[in-house]
Amino acid sequence: MRAIPGAVLGLDMTAALACAEALGLDTRVCADLLPAVEAGMVRGINAHLKQDGS
Repeated sequence: MRAIPGAVLGLDMTAALACAEALGLDTRVCADLLPAVEAGMVRGINAHLKQDGS
């Protein structure tokens, strides 16, 4: 995960694809899906962090 204090910027795609490969997943499919997954995760985590910080 790439982050700064108080916010998440994104996933480490190299690490995410290495995890996918270790799990035996098709890395080409994961590489295609990860940007959408990353966007949703970043929005959700940052919303949660903002809510907790208020």
